[in-house]
Amino acid sequence: MEWIKRIFYRAIKLRFSQLSEREKLIALSFVVGLLSGFAAILLKNLIHLFSKFLTEDFDALQENYHYFLYPLIGILITYLYTKFVVKEDISHGVTKVLESISRKKGYLRAHNMFTSIISSTITIGFGGSVGAEAPVVLTGSSIGSTIARKFNLSYRTMTVLIGCGAAGAISGIFKAPLAGMLFAIEVLMLDMTMASLLPLMISAATAASLAYFLMGSGYELNFQIDSAFKVTNIHWYILLGVFCGLFSVLFSRGNLLIEGSLKKIKSPFLRIGIGGLALGGMIFLFPSLWGEGYFTINQIVNDLGHHILNNSLFFEFRDDKLVLIGLVAVIMLVKIVATATTNGAGGSGGIFAPTLFLGSLAGFLVSLILNYNGQMVPAKNFALAGMAGMMAAVMHSPMTAIFLIAEITGGFGLLVPLMITSATAFLVAMPIEPHSIYHKRLALKGDLITHNKDKAVLTLLKLHNVIEKDLLSVKPETTLGELVGIIARSKRNVFPVVDESNYFKGVVLLDDVREIMFKKELYTTKKVSEFMSLSPEIITIDEKMEIVMKKFNDSGAWNLPVVHNGKYVGFISKSRIFNAYRDLLVNFSDE
Repeated sequence: MEWIKRIFYRAIKLRFSQLSEREKLIALSFVVGLLSGFAAILLKNLIHLFSKFLTEDFDALQENYHYFLYPLIGILITYLYTKFVVKEDISHGVTKVLESISRKKGYLRAHNMFTSIISSTITIGFGGSVGAEAPVVLTGSSIGSTIARKFNLSYRTMTVLIGCGAAGAISGIFKAPLAGMLFAIEVLMLDMTMASLLPLMISAATAASLAYFLMGSGYELNFQIDSAFKVTNIHWYILLGVFCGLFSVLFSRGNLLIEGSLKKIKSPFLRIGIGGLALGGMIFLFPSLWGEGYFTINQIVNDLGHHILNNSLFFEFRDDKLVLIGLVAVIMLVKIVATATTNGAGGSGGIFAPTLFLGSLAGFLVSLILNYNGQMVPAKNFALAGMAGMMAAVMHSPMTAIFLIAEITGGFGLLVPLMITSATAFLVAMPIEPHSIYHKRLALKGDLITHNKDKAVLTLLKLHNVIEKDLLSVKPETTLGELVGIIARSKRNVFPVVDESNYFKGVVLLDDVREIMFKKELYTTKKVSEFMSLSPEIITIDEKMEIVMKKFNDSGAWNLPVVHNGKYVGFISKSRIFNAYRDLLVNFSDE
């Protein structure tokens, strides 16, 4: 029997090797969707079981001091795991995926297929106020990247399989195939062409089908439309969108600021201690901040929003509408700090779930204020619209937001208010914060790949691949006669000038000496230092290609020197860049 199996597997491998790359992509997109969907389901259930084990005996009518200690324990274990087992920073999963596409040719380490699942389970299971979506997107994308490398596929195909992994992860964790596919297009910025869409659809549908098979056909959030959309409430949904757009800016900037401040603490255990205890204190005061927050969202969309004060010191105020309004606003502000503190202290998680949590509270808060003033609007509808609005503004992904909320709630009857709120929030946030929270870190470093194919390809060009080192150099004290001899041997019309230690001093162009190069009376008296010129721009070896092209455009030069710590390395020409760009564009473009 063993020899039959070997023959069978060899036959399959041989048959697969005969497929075109496009056919391989279609086949592998199914495999990636299956594996990423399973990873999403596994992570979701591990977090649920872990959290339930720690909190199932808590009394909703009174506070519990375990909330104060659990987050610290979870962050400490996560830090030790990533430090001594993984030995790599695996936080900010979506940003890592974007960076791999833009700067690492789609390379993601194979261990990311499982390490982020373990770290986020520990962090969130112990109450860390973050989401599991970013870690599972990293997991799914790593599956796509690893499989693509295994079959020696091109960069273009690899990026599509990375997108398939992300789409499968989102689709599997939410049972939302449309949202998964749109996430890969809007957030990972994949090309929206049929060559990309078909594999994304296959992966998303496969992951969702697996989730339905293993988890049942119910929706992520138990929601029933009791109040249909009313045209008379349009202006209130617009108001909600404005609020979500403005609050999203506070969330994005506050998150980056607080997390960055914590990471400046050099001692990891001091950082964990400060962050863990601060997070525990926040969760002790407001237990609704525990974990991902989907339990709280479920309460709000089922008209049980006042239950967000369960287990807290403020339980007795939950029926006082005015106090409830104030406490909801405070919880929203504290949530920003809690999310940033979880990641900044050493935890592992994303901002996907916190964004939805804040969106539901934003909608709930606006509805509370309106109802307190006699407007009578449906709180649950506003909570859904708020989730779409906050997600659209924070992630700059309005289409993903609309269909995700509709798919996870079955609330397709509310598509119009979801569109109104998300579009308004996006339009309000975009001029203030031009990059999503996922993209901002990369944008600041110039590493962001975009839907603009020219810019996308430019980020993939590497400076060291286009440096020309065949130019003959001269020294400042070189005579004109010696230079003429060098010109006779050279095939170039540019001559870098360097000193004895190879430090770059200037440049001699053939045009600079054309008029005097045949005056033999100057051969021994005229030296290079007398007619060399300074370069209009100098490129350092570590500069990104976008900056290099800007220097070419600003200076109008066709050739510029490259230096490292002041020492001459070579020259780079605009024509060489154009040729490399053209070759890369062929590989980057769809077949």
